[in-house]
Amino acid sequence: MNRPKLAEERILVLIKPDVLQRQIVGEIMTRFERKGFKLVAMKMLNATKEQVGEHYEDNESYLIEMGEKAKKGAIARGQDVSEWNSLEWGRIIRNRSIAYLTAGPIVAMVIEGPGVIVGIRKLLGSTSPTEGDIGTIRADYSFDSYALADVVSRATRTMLHASDSPESAERETKIWFSKDEICSNYETVAEKIFFDSGWDNI
Repeated sequence: MNRPKLAEERILVLIKPDVLQRQIVGEIMTRFERKGFKLVAMKMLNATKEQVGEHYEDNESYLIEMGEKAKKGAIARGQDVSEWNSLEWGRIIRNRSIAYLTAGPIVAMVIEGPGVIVGIRKLLGSTSPTEGDIGTIRADYSFDSYALADVVSRATRTMLHASDSPESAERETKIWFSKDEICSNYETVAEKIFFDSGWDNI
């Protein structure tokens, strides 16, 4: 069977500590597998501050972008942003994210399939769970919100991280996995059904 090139798209997914503590890892992984996506790497680990610091880049333009997103949310909630500093807020968000991801063990995964980045991010839903559509993972399993997170000065409990582009997926995967930990040399039933042009000529 010849796999089409688009089937090789990959995404890095990190299942965060609160999901492990709530013992719902299996339920979430089932959602990905039912969709037909292919798991090609997975491990449980205690993330170091160095790893997470590399994952959430200490890059000024990236930090400003995060701060600007937070500012939009603050405006929508009616907060006074007259003295808002997007770079400073980007640093605060980054530090909160590092604390969140190192609060306990995580599960790191690489998942493969056509349109996997868009597909998994749709399954996850909004990074503010209360704003997500019913049926998405975050909306189904969390009542957290940006407003609640800000009130208690912590990262929003987004439950999972998922790469937002092929470039991000490639960069992030290298942080968490070595090349020989990627195991794509097996065939799933979904691959047989969707990629084998002779499947319906049995």
